[in-house]
Amino acid sequence: MFGSDELAKEIAKATDQRDVHTYVHKEADADGPRILSLIRPAKFPERLRPFLNALSAAVVGMVEITKIDATLGEVVVAFASAGIDKGLVVINPPQGEWVDEEQVKMIFKQAGLGNWTFEGNDGIDLRAKLYGLMDQVSADLKAIQQAPLVLPVDQHFNVKGIGLVAIGYVQSGTVNVHDELILLPANGTGNTKSLQVMDDDVSAAVAGDRVGLALRNAKEDHLGSGTILVRPATEDKKSGINHPLAVIQHNSSKMTLTRSPFQKRDLAVGDIIHASADLQFVVGRIESIDGADSVVNWESPLFIRRENPQPTLIAQLDSKPRIMGNATLELN
Repeated sequence: MFGSDELAKEIAKATDQRDVHTYVHKEADADGPRILSLIRPAKFPERLRPFLNALSAAVVGMVEITKIDATLGEVVVAFASAGIDKGLVVINPPQGEWVDEEQVKMIFKQAGLGNWTFEGNDGIDLRAKLYGLMDQVSADLKAIQQAPLVLPVDQHFNVKGIGLVAIGYVQSGTVNVHDELILLPANGTGNTKSLQVMDDDVSAAVAGDRVGLALRNAKEDHLGSGTILVRPATEDKKSGINHPLAVIQHNSSKMTLTRSPFQKRDLAVGDIIHASADLQFVVGRIESIDGADSVVNWESPLFIRRENPQPTLIAQLDSKPRIMGNATLELN
């Protein structure tokens, strides 16, 4: 969500108030609880990374518009580049001011977000609309839950009596109690001792859940910003079937960039870029360019999902807008 704390609190209850604010609403359903999480990067536009992390974890979007300016343009570019083609727009100018709805609709349409709907400034109605969008993407969410586990960690700490705890969004797959895990890029190992979702102990957490994992036999120095948890690679000698790691480590990539329609800048050899995928934010340098393709060397490893990878967002922090577009990456 790009918008105000006031509107977010009308829709859901504030839970975590770091540089990314989260708000949660939980409803009972015949199939179990339905949890709606709003992720609001409070320090955007000053800081880009929290916004890109929020986009990494999001399935649908919401934008509250108080005026038409360069920040709105960057927000629209970011949602479009992240492939978030379902969302809600709330036009909410300060008292006595006016925003041209037709102009806003044209901006969203030009960016490729023509499916987003324009809604009134009513928290209860917006919550109902977001649950409706959840129903629309339920088949996609179930499919992601069947994929291999990819779980980026954004916080970790020691809890007295429990031990090392890691917190993050399950981006794909399912994590279970007693799972053996690999901690990348350190290649450390750990075992899931217990899981919590929404402060409830659970036996499994699935794609879309924000989960806390108590880890057994893991080293704290193997966890840090950009750590990703996956299952170990396995090899079944009887059947000859191999299950590799769910992510591929990129130190150098061949990049094909799909540039945003609002981005006028061209990349050049030697340019510094940032790549965002699955809550990672990795610095790279353009080594060579051949038409639409370029070779990028990464300052630290960038992990890309083997199955159904997210669009990798490419940013240049001195560009306007800072989002260049999205890219497909192949190992170089």
